[in-house]
Amino acid sequence: MSSDLLVDLHDDLGGDDSPSAALDQLKLVQDKQWPPDDPVSFSKSDIKSLSEGSHLARDDPFYDIAKHQIVEVAGDDNFGRKVIVFSACRMPPHSQLDHHKLLMYLKQTLDKYVESDYTLIYFHHGMTSENKLSLSWLRDAYREFERKYKKNIKAFYIVHPTIFIRTVLIFFKPLISFKFGRKIHYVNYLSELEEIVKCDQLVIPSRVRAYDDKIRLNLKPSVVPGPISPPRSPPLPFQQFGVPLSVIVLCSDAVLFPHDISIYLFFVFSCSQFSLLHSGLQTEGIFRRSANVSLVKNIQLKYNSGEEVNFFQIEDVHLAAVILKTFLRELPEPLLTFRLYNDVVNFQSDESQVVTIQNMLRSLPEENYATLRFLIQFLAQVSAESEANKMTNTNLAVVFGPNLLWGQDAAMTLSSIGPINNFTRTLLDLHEEVFA
Repeated sequence: MSSDLLVDLHDDLGGDDSPSAALDQLKLVQDKQWPPDDPVSFSKSDIKSLSEGSHLARDDPFYDIAKHQIVEVAGDDNFGRKVIVFSACRMPPHSQLDHHKLLMYLKQTLDKYVESDYTLIYFHHGMTSENKLSLSWLRDAYREFERKYKKNIKAFYIVHPTIFIRTVLIFFKPLISFKFGRKIHYVNYLSELEEIVKCDQLVIPSRVRAYDDKIRLNLKPSVVPGPISPPRSPPLPFQQFGVPLSVIVLCSDAVLFPHDISIYLFFVFSCSQFSLLHSGLQTEGIFRRSANVSLVKNIQLKYNSGEEVNFFQIEDVHLAAVILKTFLRELPEPLLTFRLYNDVVNFQSDESQVVTIQNMLRSLPEENYATLRFLIQFLAQVSAESEANKMTNTNLAVVFGPNLLWGQDAAMTLSSIGPINNFTRTLLDLHEEVFA
């Protein structure tokens, strides 16, 4: 059996056919003692944060949970939804982890993102009888997460599912709503995740990667899945997505642009102006909602093919918002550039922060600076209507921070996403002075 966990189902349920009673009969049988995870497999930029363990201060009540990095936030997926990652292999033995506290920490982490559409990715490999969550914990967790948590979760991906996890879901079926059940998807190989999220932005534990390599080697050559990160296709003549801003500048037709908007701003301009002029500023949760996947891909194709895109005809504010975030997220280098990554992550608010930010932004290429300035000024107008749209500077920073900056060789973690969001919020708070 290829599964690392075996399921022992007791035939005698004591005459009680309730789901809870049936679940209590499930037992895990350990067939292997896994070695500790190897931090060397992580990117160089993340080794420091991984060795320190937690993004929280030592006196934080959840420090002892966060230090294991069981739960992480990894930016946005390919559809503009926040990504929450849960890694079973990072869970220590029962004696070293308070499972109730883990549940509360998971809720606290989700509380920052559940008002937006989000995706949950669960790496199941590495769960053994030494660290497994009890079935009653799973049942309580499902009940603990009220409607606001379940409403905006758009997909729940279980990576490397075993017979155990599939069986658990069968027994949980009476407890799981039909709508939530449709959001659960099995992912057999890491390469399949590329359709959902850029795997480079995920801190995938080395044991998970090793296990994925192992099961791929056991497959017949005819069914071996493709590489985790497939090579990029050559850009189309009018490519707008996935190419550097400098390329867009060279390939753009100046006739298309308003006289007061630089060439490289046209894409951002078209999305933002639609949101502004079509009552988008009054739309509650603008930039928090995802859009129909096929519509997003169709709009991308039109832009990349040089076709005209008229958001006023489509009449979907959330689609325009998602397209804007997608454009930023698919840039080969983030708008704030790799060069500024360490400066932003280490940024501290103080009396000289305006001058500090101005000096940082001077290193940006002209097209990056102009686009950032226009975007931040536009988002400031969105925030000015926060009483109606609920999008304060803090909320906008949570949405846009991971789309403005990521590390060249570093996956997105809670240790980096917090400082990036803080810098983005500061940009919004002080945009008039910074861009004076």
